[in-house]
Amino acid sequence: MSDDVIVAHALRKEFTVLVKVGRLRRTRRLVTAVDGVDLRVGRGELLGYIGPNGAGKSTTLKMLTGVLTPTSGTALVCGLAPVARRTRLALRIGVVFGQRSQLWWDLPLRESFDLLRHVYRVPAGDHAARLRRCRVLLDLDPFLDVPVRQLSLGQRMRGELTAALLHGPEVLFLDEPTIGLDVVSRQAVRGFLAELGGTGDTTLVLTTHDLADIERLCHRLVVIDHGRVVHDGTIAALHERYGSRRLVVADLDTALPTPPTLPGAPLLRVEADGHRLVFVLESAGVAEVVAALAGLGTLRDVSIVEPAIEDVVTRLYRTPA
Repeated sequence: MSDDVIVAHALRKEFTVLVKVGRLRRTRRLVTAVDGVDLRVGRGELLGYIGPNGAGKSTTLKMLTGVLTPTSGTALVCGLAPVARRTRLALRIGVVFGQRSQLWWDLPLRESFDLLRHVYRVPAGDHAARLRRCRVLLDLDPFLDVPVRQLSLGQRMRGELTAALLHGPEVLFLDEPTIGLDVVSRQAVRGFLAELGGTGDTTLVLTTHDLADIERLCHRLVVIDHGRVVHDGTIAALHERYGSRRLVVADLDTALPTPPTLPGAPLLRVEADGHRLVFVLESAGVAEVVAALAGLGTLRDVSIVEPAIEDVVTRLYRTPA
């Protein structure tokens, strides 16, 4: 029996839009938002699902949660067809969409949580244990008795995360959970999601434009562009596929008249009037490059700079399909 909690095959979603033609006429045009997505997500996995604006990320999540009906293709989440079994599925998944709130605007946060316990029919003991954990990890106590409408964006997002988890979902879908948050709130949310994902009890599917979220949280990355999956694998595999390389930065006490030639690690640039040399790691290993630099006699410091995921994803988007 498969341990995948999400299985999608040839998932496709088309919309009909009105396009203005001339000054008075409009014509209908078919737009494909998601174009044949295949996706399997295992139990306890933490998946990053990213892409540029309009790539089909949110549309995919809405089909997987039963909000939108696919034009064609199939999907199963927790063994259920999302649209046909939407009510049952709602009891087994959690959703945090930035545009939609699960909290009651005029009620204190604590009372929203209590109402959700009755909505989902959660036993009082289970609800109390989950809320206690969220209170600690998300530091909720200072604003539990504040009406939702008076909360800051960061406080409200921490409340939304808690609300999505109080019924013990098997899968948590998160659409841009850190967008617009201040540094402290962003770190709190990331730390909480890392803790949640580390237990392996909840499968997390995260869409975001903040690639730092992906680097710090996700072991697997799916990139979608123009409705199609263009990468499915680790971040390391993404760097390898699109030619991203680590850099070796050597700081010298004395500038060399001629920069050295290191096999497998070509010189990228010279900085600080010759006191800093930057090499690109290609076929050479870190140890042999560092050993060669140490032999120069004037080496003061050496550091390894990991490639920025922003650069490689930008390059991926610009690569013709």
